[in-house]
Amino acid sequence: MEAVRAQRLQPGVGAGPRGARPGLTGAPSGLGPAAGTGSGLGPGLGLPPPPPPLGLQGPPAPPGTGAGAGAVPGPPAVLREAVEAVVRSFAKHTQGYGRVNVVEALQEFWQMKQSRGAELRNGALVLYEMVPAASPPYVCYVTLPGGSCFGSFQFCPTKAEARRSAAKIALMNSVFNEHPSRRITDDFIEKSVSEALASFNGNREEADNPNTGIGAFRFMLESNKGKSMLEFQELMTVFQLLHWNGSLKAMRERQCSRQEVLAHYSHRALDDDIRNQMALDWVNREQSIPGALSRELAATERELDEARLAGKELRFHKEKKDILLLAAGQLGSAHSSGC
Repeated sequence: MEAVRAQRLQPGVGAGPRGARPGLTGAPSGLGPAAGTGSGLGPGLGLPPPPPPLGLQGPPAPPGTGAGAGAVPGPPAVLREAVEAVVRSFAKHTQGYGRVNVVEALQEFWQMKQSRGAELRNGALVLYEMVPAASPPYVCYVTLPGGSCFGSFQFCPTKAEARRSAAKIALMNSVFNEHPSRRITDDFIEKSVSEALASFNGNREEADNPNTGIGAFRFMLESNKGKSMLEFQELMTVFQLLHWNGSLKAMRERQCSRQEVLAHYSHRALDDDIRNQMALDWVNREQSIPGALSRELAATERELDEARLAGKELRFHKEKKDILLLAAGQLGSAHSSGC
């Protein structure tokens, strides 16, 4: 019985007509949309989006801009000034005055968190990845412990500058993530559920019923009580990818309940098994609809660049790109073997 249940909850969509359906280009990229605009979970599980978290997609808007917390950052100059201000403040409180080595500061920040008892499954190591390029602009991505990803948000004439740019935006978000307002608390849950009920014209009974979308939303928040917004974003990335790939719809067609899906994937990290299965789905789609993979990859690369330059968290976009490149590699290998 358990084996059958596990099979129904597999991330793949299968190789039949369902598997040939192209992906959902432009699936929502984070927790930022205002209530009622939909989220990566909405179309897949019927869950309303949580309110935009403070600073997750960049710094709060400057006074007088009319943008709320979590809004898309303003012009590049505004984002750059905000990032520099946070870096200077961090340096002042940890290293005294003087020029800060932001790459070292970011690593020290996470080592300090680990020494204070933070549960980091993969240790405190911060990972950098340079995008291969023969000339400027150079692009660098940085992955934080836990999986959150950020990238260089400026025009970078050197690889060292690209690395520093990525470290700056990651340090800013790491610092913001420590603010008490970024923790999922009872008050946060009640406010989020109330806003969801108002946005979707729901009633209080729905919030207490796990079989409804809002009830499942409450279940997910309560299951993650005490976590920060970055930690919650890391969890949501799994569901966003399942939605984008068509896996959530396939699970519904296999009669998986909303609670089963939430319970199973709330405790499953994004791993190579999930990536490989999604890549296989894209291989099947490309074989059924030639050109589907290249179109999705081109759209994903545009989304990734736009999000990177806006200072947003990038893991969803980057995982999509990596999955699509993995699928392209598998297709290339199959083609070479068949020649």
